[in-house]
Amino acid sequence: MAGETIGAEGAGTTSGEAEAPVFDTLVQMTLDAFERSGLDPETYLLTRIAALVAMGASPASYLLNVGAADDIGVPPERIRGTLVAIAPIVGSARVVTAARGIGEAFGLPLLPGGSEEEGAVT
Repeated sequence: MAGETIGAEGAGTTSGEAEAPVFDTLVQMTLDAFERSGLDPETYLLTRIAALVAMGASPASYLLNVGAADDIGVPPERIRGTLVAIAPIVGSARVVTAARGIGEAFGLPLLPGGSEEEGAVT
């Protein structure tokens, strides 16, 4: 990840900062946090996804992290496993909402069968 740019063409340049200063700042913060974390890329991204679920983030918030996880080859089973691991702590409603958003955005089958809410206890 340290060598990758995640949609940050021009980050740190004058024109990039003028065009998208908030996005550029977020990208730089993400890269700094990864470098300082000491985690491998997969663990880092799964941890971020878990934090997004815990915060009740909007589906758009998953795009960067789930997309980056997909880019480095994190299997969907690892994302699913992360959701299962945090469910008892953050609650099923947040996990189902997150799984639905991730599933819709990336076509990942994170929930059983046809009903997203099947088996959910809120």
